[in-house]
Amino acid sequence: MHFPFDNSYARLPDRFFARVAPTAVEAPRLVRLNRPLALELGLDPDRLESEGAEILSGRRVPEGAEPLAAAYAGHQFGQFVPQLGDGRAILLGEVVDRDGGRRDIQLKGSGPTPFSRRGDGRAALGPVLREYCVSEAMHALGIPTTRALAAVTTGERVIRETVLPGAVLTRVASSHIRVGSFQFFAARGDVEGLRALADHAIARHDPQAAEAENPYRALLEGVIRRQAELVARWLTVGFIHGVMNTDNMSISGETIDYGPCAFLDTYDPATAFSSIDRHGRYAYGNQPRMALWNLARLAEALLPLLAEDEDKAVAEAEAALGGFAGLFEAAYHGGLNRKLGLTTAREGDAALAGDLLKTMAENEADFTLTFRRLGDALPEAGADQGAAEAARSLFIDPTAFDRWAEGWHRRLADEPGEATSWRRTMRSANPAFIPRNHRVEEMIEAAVERQDFGPFETLLAVLSHPYDDQPDFARYAEAPEGGGRGYRTFCGT
Repeated sequence: MHFPFDNSYARLPDRFFARVAPTAVEAPRLVRLNRPLALELGLDPDRLESEGAEILSGRRVPEGAEPLAAAYAGHQFGQFVPQLGDGRAILLGEVVDRDGGRRDIQLKGSGPTPFSRRGDGRAALGPVLREYCVSEAMHALGIPTTRALAAVTTGERVIRETVLPGAVLTRVASSHIRVGSFQFFAARGDVEGLRALADHAIARHDPQAAEAENPYRALLEGVIRRQAELVARWLTVGFIHGVMNTDNMSISGETIDYGPCAFLDTYDPATAFSSIDRHGRYAYGNQPRMALWNLARLAEALLPLLAEDEDKAVAEAEAALGGFAGLFEAAYHGGLNRKLGLTTAREGDAALAGDLLKTMAENEADFTLTFRRLGDALPEAGADQGAAEAARSLFIDPTAFDRWAEGWHRRLADEPGEATSWRRTMRSANPAFIPRNHRVEEMIEAAVERQDFGPFETLLAVLSHPYDDQPDFARYAEAPEGGGRGYRTFCGT
């Protein structure tokens, strides 16, 4: 089985990683291969399906791979840990895909590494299926993300609170360089290592930065822009990452590390599903602020490269960080406008969207259903009042929605086009289907308890077309009983 590896990260100095091979497993079995992604990567999906289980489980290392576990540090819930690293993930190598993009191929759950910190380096089936499902759903939603190439069961058991079936996820990413990767070298005062990492990151993610007057500030500004836009897009689909530690923030601008992630049901900006986020640090509405906090830690790590004079370096960092708010607001309010059918920007648009969100929170309205059903509440001649009622019915006090909708209708009257074009804009911005938390749990339970992967396949199929109506699968769009209150997610490590 041929992988066209070209492993640039493995050519960095040895202190960037530990060279370690995956641990062989007993009886690997391929649960699912992402055939379209395999083709993008220049791989043969037929051969992967027939003989890839051993490679995709780590039992056999393919020719050209240079397996390694990356070193990095990170702030975890605000507390700095100077050494973390890949404790249960091994990078096989990099391939250049059919579009010329460089992509990492990494095995998650492939055994212990020098960074495992007394962990077993394994993964349980449930978290592997969750990451496969949610990351592919995010891709279909148009949000930058790592991808899932394959899920493989190992034939072994892993011990967590209970004994669970083991599995390995093959993850694909533009890179696995994190904010914590820079913190690792900064904490050691290793300016040479910091510079080597920054130069590698520029070559890989920001080649135009190499021509800038200050390439390292340009690198920082690129990361800031990508993260501002990414988090804005999270908010427009109701996504909560759950564990936005600096070691879980990729400089590529991709969503990475789907641990205790979840999606809003009832809209409440204070929602935090993660069982370990006891104080709501990474709650839905806090995510922009925490992204900026993380980026400030990246800027701190880069100070030795930004300027020789410390005061000038701090000024460069602060100037770059000062751009975050404008970038985020533009991306976020642009996204909200599209969700409301608005393609032009007018004064008062942010207040209009904010009033809707406030009304939704006060009336315990479902986030995804409200925005999807707004398309049926557009002002147009001969409109079906029953269709408009579907949006109103989501609010405890439907007249609160009516009062907001009056202002929305007045704003639409100033918008070019007509209801058909407005609805088209809204349908492309408001998914009918997200990975509803209760459906993800049903899928995991069926696979783990009954070895039934049918619900997993069905959920994946539905989520691959999130903006289509799919009437045969209408139940996957339904909100859970009780609006999802009391739901908790776990890291799965």
